[in-house]
Amino acid sequence: MSEFKIDDTVDITDVVCPTTFVKAKVALEELDEGQILSIHMNDGEPVQNVPRSIKEEGHKILKLLNNNDGTYDLIVEKVGD
Repeated sequence: MSEFKIDDTVDITDVVCPTTFVKAKVALEELDEGQILSIHMNDGEPVQNVPRSIKEEGHKILKLLNNNDGTYDLIVEKVGD
């Protein structure tokens, strides 16, 4: 992940949809425009729904990393404030 400077990380592996997106959104709201958030989440519904919802909010998806252990890290840049 050295290609991005991660400003904050949120782990949503312990919650289920739709709370996953809510936790990710709250973490994004705490950042300044242009900062980067890493969202650690489980495979399945979170990987299908969280990136789509974040994109609909207007933020920029930089990368989705498969950790090969049933989890993913979604790298998001905050757009707007």
